[in-house]
Amino acid sequence: MWLSVSLVTHSAAAERLSDALFERGALSVSIEDADAGTDRETPQFGEPGSPAAPLWDASRVNALFDPAEDLADRLAQAAQDAGIDAPGFRISEVAEQNWVALTQSQFEPIRVNQRLWIVPSWHDAPDPAAINLVLDPGMAFGTGSHPTTRLCLEWLTRQALAGLRVLDYGCGSGILGIAAARLGAASVLGVDIDDKALDAARDNAERNTVELRLQHSAQALTSEFDFVIANILTNPLCVLAPLIGSRVAPGGRLALSGVLEPQAAQVIAAYAPHIALTVEAVLEGWVLLTGERPC
Repeated sequence: MWLSVSLVTHSAAAERLSDALFERGALSVSIEDADAGTDRETPQFGEPGSPAAPLWDASRVNALFDPAEDLADRLAQAAQDAGIDAPGFRISEVAEQNWVALTQSQFEPIRVNQRLWIVPSWHDAPDPAAINLVLDPGMAFGTGSHPTTRLCLEWLTRQALAGLRVLDYGCGSGILGIAAARLGAASVLGVDIDDKALDAARDNAERNTVELRLQHSAQALTSEFDFVIANILTNPLCVLAPLIGSRVAPGGRLALSGVLEPQAAQVIAAYAPHIALTVEAVLEGWVLLTGERPC
């Protein structure tokens, strides 16, 4: 059994208090919006290249401790270390559980459309006649549940990929590249900046018995591709526009996601010198932008 401690403090002190709780023996600490679930909830969409978003005015700090008789003293000392008055706190017990089974229960097969399913390895395929991608939650982004991933997968199923070359830039778990291979692409290259993502993509490709070439983004990328897909974020997409745009072969198609609706015009402008993009689809505030490079 463990003890979960919840404290509410102001944004300026939340990170200091988090560090102090670790110093006083916390096993884990997280910070969240204390107003989550109310009309005062404030979503945050941080991404590389953007100014760091401030924490919430009312920030809830959650810490996990082993049971200890001096827990109240530890919390008071942590507050003193953080330079704040000791806030009120709430303690609840966290019982031992089968964490693997609990985690697995949160991930069910995902139906992308009639042609394509994403199925965790511990589940049977709901539709054996469909294309079933076997993918487990891991450290790399891309389980099929996020709207941007679904937009990209749906788009891929509408393309004629048989015998063609595909680039998945920012491949994460490899889900888009694996889907392209299962949909008939002759060759697929996955590129990512994160070594752990490349390892995850390699493992997932083996699990799905497809060939997925992989390389780090630091390596030179000189080939052109019939289809290029990048599901990243707005700022990196804009910075990478000359590189990604130049990898689309004449007559080839480009699909970009990881873009919120208000950011679409910014990305379209960044790619205008290379490929004219339009909004192909919108899902839960995220957009898919697509275009074709002139022959």
